[in-house]
Amino acid sequence: MKKITILLCSVLLLSLQSCGIYSFTGADTGDAESFQVNFFQNQADLVEPGIDRLFTLSLQDLIQNQTNLSLANENADLIFEGEIVDYYVAPMTSTANNTAAQNRLTIAINVRYYNTLDPEKDFERVFSFYYDYPATTQLVGGDLETALDEIFTRITQDIFNAALTDW
Repeated sequence: MKKITILLCSVLLLSLQSCGIYSFTGADTGDAESFQVNFFQNQADLVEPGIDRLFTLSLQDLIQNQTNLSLANENADLIFEGEIVDYYVAPMTSTANNTAAQNRLTIAINVRYYNTLDPEKDFERVFSFYYDYPATTQLVGGDLETALDEIFTRITQDIFNAALTDW
């Protein structure tokens, strides 16, 4: 019985000691110590005021919450920049009266990522996601906030995964 207790304690100590190198988010920041998120200007044909600032802050928050990197205004090791290139609503399903039963808000964001410590990881890519809602609903106020939150959560996580994980 004493041998089993000693064995279990040894295994527990070894497993706790190895936890320092594991990241629950899967992020690999390498030797980077700082990141920078430049303002993502809204260049879409249909402009919804304020979404450019909201997206920029959403990306900053995600990176700060899932890494130990410091946010910098300039000369950072990792740099994210780009623009909102699409913001549009399209009908998705119709009723028997040939009217829309459901609409889809789609947002696309062009992202340029620069890793100043490892330029081979640089990329430029468009990330997009959508939110479906009833056609009888006006996409304003709380409904718009819900839509943007869902879309930005998905897009920022996709950007994070593309830049800082091997998924």
